Amino acid sequence: MSKQPNIIIFNPDHMRGDMLGHLGNPAAVTPCLDNIVKNEGISFRNAFCQNGVCTPSRCSFMSGWYPHVRGHRTMYHMMHEDEPVLLRTLKKAGYYVWWGGKNDIAPAQYGYQQFCHTRYHGLQAQNNPDEDQWHGAYGHDGYYSMYYGRIDVKPDNIFTDHDWDIVRTAIRFIRSKPPEPFCLFLALHNPHPPYAVEDPWYSMIDRTKLPERIKPPEDLHRKSSILGKMFERYGLGRWNEKRWDELRATSYGMCSRLDHQLGLLIDALKDEKLYDDSALFFFSDHGDYLGDYGVVDINQNTFEDSLIRVPFIIKPPAGTSVHPGIRNALVELIDFPATVHDLLNISYSHTQFGQTLMPLLSRNNDKHRDAVFCEGGRLHGEGHCMELQNPCHENPQSIWWPRVGLQSSEGPEHTKAVMCRTQDYKFVRRLYEDDELYDLKSDPQECCNLIKNPDFSNIILKMKDRLLTFLLETSDVVPHTADSRGYEMKERDLVDYKAKNFKVVVASIFKHIFFLHPLFFFYLM
Repeated sequence: MSKQPNIIIFNPDHMRGDMLGHLGNPAAVTPCLDNIVKNEGISFRNAFCQNGVCTPSRCSFMSGWYPHVRGHRTMYHMMHEDEPVLLRTLKKAGYYVWWGGKNDIAPAQYGYQQFCHTRYHGLQAQNNPDEDQWHGAYGHDGYYSMYYGRIDVKPDNIFTDHDWDIVRTAIRFIRSKPPEPFCLFLALHNPHPPYAVEDPWYSMIDRTKLPERIKPPEDLHRKSSILGKMFERYGLGRWNEKRWDELRATSYGMCSRLDHQLGLLIDALKDEKLYDDSALFFFSDHGDYLGDYGVVDINQNTFEDSLIRVPFIIKPPAGTSVHPGIRNALVELIDFPATVHDLLNISYSHTQFGQTLMPLLSRNNDKHRDAVFCEGGRLHGEGHCMELQNPCHENPQSIWWPRVGLQSSEGPEHTKAVMCRTQDYKFVRRLYEDDELYDLKSDPQECCNLIKNPDFSNIILKMKDRLLTFLLETSDVVPHTADSRGYEMKERDLVDYKAKNFKVVVASIFKHIFFLHPLFFFYLM
């Protein structure tokens, strides 16, 4: 290409990796994304985030760092000036950066100037469902379900919520003849709970085609304690499948609306002759349980695929060698910034752990990583990691209390944990409670914890060894710029010092000869 491509980052929140039509889900209505993958892009079937909640995941995929590298493990520990952020890198590289929507990356007390030229927050509440109208009375069996359903919109009303406002404003930016190259970062809200969407997207999902929900196993206590506690607190165990199907179908409708909004954005790029010169990245920060195991929403230290497998689609700029279709390789969201660096030929000024996906675009190669990793939670005594800034943790009438309240407990529920997943097995190392091991071939729903099964002792040792290697490889980052120790000299100063010292030495020698050794001249005579 004769110029740097524009970068489009379309980033929904809470979208699961299996909610795509082209990946074989008969209930998913995603024609825009399906068309991209069929004709000009790549979809990664096995893409994984590095943490199951927003801020740690976003800090990770914007930096190329795992959460443990600098302690980005909570919703209140974001990226600081001495830490790498892709948006800042692009701005320094000459890109005009337009950032619309959610934050979860930059500490608000420092502002956003270092990351972007335009920061558009978007409408926060207009036409969103009123919480008091949808969760029912406290104590109702759907109180914590976060389910609303169809949003009624009058025929003559142009529906506006956070995402619609962001998308429409981004389209106006595209049609304004923006400076190039530009980076357009749309950090959208949906399909984040509450599960609510307007028609036609609410009604277009065929409930009879929904994949089977993962039922909570009878020995749920053998999985993580936080998952079991969430199941108890949500109180959704008596819901029948029809109610679950309505909740899940609503979330699918929210994803269909996202697909439609992406199509509108692409139409604007094509109208302005910008689409071919743009690289499009579509991925979510994490998934959502969405009824699996009898719970909804997310949490910071569980690692079922429902939560940590995400959609990840790349459409490169025209002229890039690409073999469209689906890749089965294991990939991580930290591979996103590495891919952008590679695409733009931008050198690194920091150590990062992502691996570029560019080689996978041009050929149907499923080899990339032998394992992927995800992590979260905290140590006992880490009160600053309890997120006590969130008042929901002590208010049972908050719909977020079932999860957030567990984070302030000193029990095992919010234990620090790390996952290692290969194509065949998933191993989770936990503090303060039993580890987990799942055979993903025979138990893809991750219901049978094999950690105490002696038949898998060798597998457990191999997974532990792989995890140890991962932690050793990524345990720290050394700055690329060395500090001065205070007494080292610059090279020029050292040369001058040596020259002056040479003169002193020579003068000393002659002084010694002429004044201290007069017999020297006697011998010369």
